[in-house]
Amino acid sequence: MHKKLFIPGPTEVRQDILEAQATPLIGHRMKAMTELYTGIISTLKELLKTNNFTFVLTASGTAIMEGAIRNCVNKDILCCVNGAFSERWFKIAKACDKNPDAITLDWGKAVKPEMIEEKLKAKKYEAVTLVQNETSTGVRAPIEEITKMMKNYPDVLLLVDTVSSLMGDKIEVDNLGIDVCLASSQKAFALPPGLAVGTVSEKALKKSETVTGRGHYCNFLDIKDYFEKKGQTPTTPAITLMYAMNKQLDKIKTEGIDNRYKRHVAMANHIQEWAKKHFSLFAESGYESVTVTCINNTKNISVADLNTELGKRGFAISNGYGKLKEQTFRIAHMGDLTLDEIKELIKNIEDILKL
Repeated sequence: MHKKLFIPGPTEVRQDILEAQATPLIGHRMKAMTELYTGIISTLKELLKTNNFTFVLTASGTAIMEGAIRNCVNKDILCCVNGAFSERWFKIAKACDKNPDAITLDWGKAVKPEMIEEKLKAKKYEAVTLVQNETSTGVRAPIEEITKMMKNYPDVLLLVDTVSSLMGDKIEVDNLGIDVCLASSQKAFALPPGLAVGTVSEKALKKSETVTGRGHYCNFLDIKDYFEKKGQTPTTPAITLMYAMNKQLDKIKTEGIDNRYKRHVAMANHIQEWAKKHFSLFAESGYESVTVTCINNTKNISVADLNTELGKRGFAISNGYGKLKEQTFRIAHMGDLTLDEIKELIKNIEDILKL
């Protein structure tokens, strides 16, 4: 039995998108590949409302996290750490031999603009890393207020992980002024894992020209140069996944990006009101994610047992992440899931737990 995925990645992928991957292969240096890839990039830029350089990499989003560090930072970087994936960016910066400082908060708390500004006033940083939607805790950073504050520091780049929110939450890259925005295919895009999406501002590209040790696979300047010359990627892409992305982006355009956001908000509101009635929310009040809800296990249920029973009925949710295992559980409401599907899941949880 297939378990419908209400986990924060990989998310549920519709049958027609899965079938798109079975399209006969083309050569990655053929004209047909140029048409496929340039079409994908054009649609992505339209949906994200950006004129920034946009690319798709055959990789996890983590690759562009590392790429952003290696392309945009010589030494000093400020990392906002309030969960597992924001901590990952700090670890990447150290692994790349940079000099990261951290704003470190308890898991579940949101990074506020004044916290970042205090650090920027005290020391000159080349960039700030921010996870806009912390998958481990269900916390949404106040990206609108943070980007507004960052406009006072035009020499500091803003690198934003939107891995679990892009195509679900409202992220207008240019209006916000994000210098590097990155995401993965297996979250709110509702695609199989394997592709990473990145946008890079002109300011970030200019900075890259001054940075040594940019690496090879995720060298922003090389990727841009190859695209401008050939309309393709420098290395062999996952063509079958590109077929799926192309079809999915057309479906997202048909739904409308604003309608897609409204659907995600409706699902989030339903889950979070239910969670507050029967449990409590892990995220700081007012900073709840639009795409994944982290719920405190106030009833001391066995989350593993709940998931086992749900599995027998054709559903899957997520246990707490890392140190939050069994202390919390997470329900994703992202991608192509609908409010009716969320209601069906909740009905089954209530039946199993006798709520």
